[in-house]
Amino acid sequence: MSNTSTPNPSTPLSVPSSVLAQPVGRRAVIGGGAVLGAGLLTSAGVPSLSGDPFTLGVASGEPTPDGVVLWTRLALDPYAADGKGGMPDRAVEVQWEVSEDPLFRRRVRRGRALARPELGHSVHVELTGLRPGTQYSYRFRVDGRTQQLSPAGLTRTAPARRTRGGTLTMAFASCAQYEHGWFTAYRRLAEEQPDVVLFLGDYIYEYEANDYVSPSGNNVRDHMGPETVTLANYRQRHAQYKADPDLQAAHAVAPWIVTWDDHEVENNYADLVAEEQDPYPTLEAFTARRAAAYQAYYENMPLRAAQRPKAADMQLFRRLDWGQLASFHMLDTRQYRDDQPGGDEFPTSGPERDEPGRTLMGAEQEAWLLDGMADSPATWQVVGQQVMFAEHDYVPGAARGFNPDSWDGYTANRQRVLDGIVERGVENPVVITGDVHKHYAADLTRNPSDFASAPVGVELVCTSITSGGDGGDAYETRDSELADNPDLKLANNQRGYVVTRIDAEQLRAEFRVLDGVSQPGAAVGTRATFVVEAGSPGLQQA
Repeated sequence: MSNTSTPNPSTPLSVPSSVLAQPVGRRAVIGGGAVLGAGLLTSAGVPSLSGDPFTLGVASGEPTPDGVVLWTRLALDPYAADGKGGMPDRAVEVQWEVSEDPLFRRRVRRGRALARPELGHSVHVELTGLRPGTQYSYRFRVDGRTQQLSPAGLTRTAPARRTRGGTLTMAFASCAQYEHGWFTAYRRLAEEQPDVVLFLGDYIYEYEANDYVSPSGNNVRDHMGPETVTLANYRQRHAQYKADPDLQAAHAVAPWIVTWDDHEVENNYADLVAEEQDPYPTLEAFTARRAAAYQAYYENMPLRAAQRPKAADMQLFRRLDWGQLASFHMLDTRQYRDDQPGGDEFPTSGPERDEPGRTLMGAEQEAWLLDGMADSPATWQVVGQQVMFAEHDYVPGAARGFNPDSWDGYTANRQRVLDGIVERGVENPVVITGDVHKHYAADLTRNPSDFASAPVGVELVCTSITSGGDGGDAYETRDSELADNPDLKLANNQRGYVVTRIDAEQLRAEFRVLDGVSQPGAAVGTRATFVVEAGSPGLQQA
């Protein structure tokens, strides 16, 4: 059982006075958005809602040179078991506005949208016509009579498509198990003031309370409701996570580009193959579960209508450009994969993982990725994806064993990608990854068994926000992992995220770590920093 209760979503963690003392702007948003009283929208005369409908905060995502997606989801009672958030069974009009300043004195766009019950009362506003490379403030409002106003968020458009050079601060994160710790890493990520955030999967976890216990043996807080299976279950779970003030702070400070992994549906699912259960679900039952999970995921993320699911299918792999500095190729390695080899037993070393026809991403997505990287004029080709790409031997000593749920379970697919990068002359590929709850940094080679094989790219793996509990820098298998995997340059088991600072000459990756997550408000530091020079594949420790 947990030893703390669910926090009030309207009560943010304390923010250092040095942060709150900053001029009004991005820091003010992190500190709780106290500048919301000026420049209110005019009354629309819509029916009243009793209470605060903005308990889940605001978010933005999918930045382009002239636009962005603005998101909110209305919920008077975010923890309602029926997943309806205490909202009426009718559409509610939501007003939105965008300003060039955080006091909303220079409004540039405004409009109205309907929050409909069939989409969980979520709103996805797809803006166009904004200026490239520009920061904007935004907010929402419902009910003109009582002036129910959302917190303000900050967002940013991408640079113009032909823009060369410039700088980009991009943070990436994954794996936030609500029960395993406090979301302080999200708060610290927000304080980094990134230009954009990439989230690489496991945004929620599907388990009922205490079904997945932290290695410490004690979860610090509990999931609400049963294991997520129905749409109501997934809506409630997303709302419980979204009500967390630290997660809200991270969403409010910058646009996000998101993809999923397995726990947004069920642990280690593969396409329409469920994880082993008792009783094992029918295909029809698991298809319905996946459809419910995908629906709730869309409702709760700042995604475009192009990503709205169709039954149990959702188009999530996509590409976004940051001028000609970086292309983000966002993958989906869950929806199209073959079942894991060896019955998904960890570790595995059997021949099934090397079968030529096995795929992690499907033929269409594989071609899309290689063609897109080859055709991109950007300096950096950033592949945002879920599971570890580099070969990684988990068994100490001469024996070998691999994770069948990662690219090591689909070695032919990985080899085709690596060969395609070389044969098509793709420059500066950087694979960024989540899933494994550890910080890793590795060179990528075409032949990892050949110690003399030259790098063709790099992989940066972020640890978890909370999954795995406090962790620690010294852990049982670190030394053997580094010894048995010569391309591996870093192995760390603390919680945190990665901040990259990118320009035309180099990519600098700073691996941030927290002291712990079992208590809120932990400090953050840098465990290691690596640099990749443009035109020179391979990691250099700074």
